[in-house]
Amino acid sequence: MATVKINGMKCQHCVNATLKALDGLDGVSNVKVDLDKGEATFDGDVALDMVKQAIAGIGFEVVD
Repeated sequence: MATVKINGMKCQHCVNATLKALDGLDGVSNVKVDLDKGEATFDGDVALDMVKQAIAGIGFEVVD
């Protein structure tokens, strides 16, 4: 399971957009987004750059 910290999520709409963006990546499954922690966890073998692009595409930022 991978975890990424996400900057910019403020509401349930943000959570839903993040879920949809990560679920749309090939090879990603079991996505969970925690608004309070500001992070997403998921299963799968996907390049971090692909995750960052998907998150940036909805207006948020993956922080290292």
